[in-house]
Amino acid sequence: MSEPIQVVRSKNKEVFSILIPTWNNLEYLKCCINSLRKNSRFNNQIIVFVNEGKCGTVEWLDTQDDIDYIHAQENKGICFAVNACRTLVKNDYIVYMNDDMYTCPDWDFELHREIEKLDTDYFYMSATLIEPVKANNPNDIAVIKNFGDTLATFDEKGLLNEFKKLHKENWLGSSWPPSVVHKKLWDLVGGFSIEFSPGMYSDPDFSMKLWQAGIRIFIGVGKSKVYHFGAKSTKRVLKNKGSDTFLRKWGITARTFYSEYLSIGKEYTGCYPETVQLSMLSKWRNRIKRIIKSL
Repeated sequence: MSEPIQVVRSKNKEVFSILIPTWNNLEYLKCCINSLRKNSRFNNQIIVFVNEGKCGTVEWLDTQDDIDYIHAQENKGICFAVNACRTLVKNDYIVYMNDDMYTCPDWDFELHREIEKLDTDYFYMSATLIEPVKANNPNDIAVIKNFGDTLATFDEKGLLNEFKKLHKENWLGSSWPPSVVHKKLWDLVGGFSIEFSPGMYSDPDFSMKLWQAGIRIFIGVGKSKVYHFGAKSTKRVLKNKGSDTFLRKWGITARTFYSEYLSIGKEYTGCYPETVQLSMLSKWRNRIKRIIKSL
């Protein structure tokens, strides 16, 4: 039986360098990389950071001639991982992606097309997630459609047949992976901040650093779809109190940043204004939370 969708690859063009941290999650990593190979329009660079690798990840990567990787004997978390991967980046645009994601056909082409429309490198961009269940997100940035929440229940054929029918307009507030940024902006803000290790709330922190650097284009691309099985690594890790770190560092909560600065999830209407004025109520709420956390 033929595949429901055929991707024609541009063999001689590399556009993105894709950073994938992984932690003893080999089967999901294989699924992710296989989807990149099958469903990407471009020949992108793939860079994997292996935390521990006790499940045979390193041995498998040694047999793959199209993947660069770094291996740490212990779990360094996401922040150290993606920063280390930056040293191997060959292309201008960096994509950060989780290992429990499956890219749909032309995911990279749709991102690149939006980049060309912008005619600037001063942006932060995300693909649109398809997830099996609604997560506790500040706004609806994912399309909810269950094609399985594990590899054993994954309906790949159903996803490939239906993902284009799951319509989503471009949306405001790019912050979560799969995310795209030019390497000069990555370097300008210093990558992911290690005070958020192993990684909780490093995403809004990176976005806030870009905001502080003057970036005002945060766009989610509706036609670039990626299926997300959902937190297959973060459910196992001892989480840092990233919300408290964000509040102490920036003086507001991550939720305030997402809702009042980025308006995350709303339909994309262009770049943001240079400044954002918080309401008096929001100022008091954030002040009270800072006081409580300081006690």
